[in-house]
Amino acid sequence: MTEIKQGDTVRIHYKGTLLDGNVFDSSEGRDPLEFVVGSGQIIPGLDTAMPGLTAGEKKRVEIACVDAYGPINPAMRQQIPREGIPDDIPLDLGTQLQMQAPDGQALPVTVVDVDDATVTLDANHPLAGQDLIFDIEVVLIN
Repeated sequence: MTEIKQGDTVRIHYKGTLLDGNVFDSSEGRDPLEFVVGSGQIIPGLDTAMPGLTAGEKKRVEIACVDAYGPINPAMRQQIPREGIPDDIPLDLGTQLQMQAPDGQALPVTVVDVDDATVTLDANHPLAGQDLIFDIEVVLIN
């Protein structure tokens, strides 16, 4: 059987869960995820688990946060004056918004705190700081 190696294009089905068992993503009901092994298209911990696997193989991969979406970076939280936000923008906790980074890129942020004077926005990935578990099945190796 052909084993996956760096540079191979692979397709996998997966289910991603948090340590408490909550599913945060899955390919169930969708096409398999396709990527090039070692290209940086997926999180590092999952990428490094691929070499040596074969088509049809199933594996559970436990990934520490540093090899997933990284630890929470306090510098990615920003307080902005409430009056700097238009009245028609919802500010409920957990609301996803987009800001524009200095380079013009869209930057997704989450409202994490609101008081009379400020709104705190968090630009960390929603899964930052989380250890993850992936149950994968290799569907195809090219």
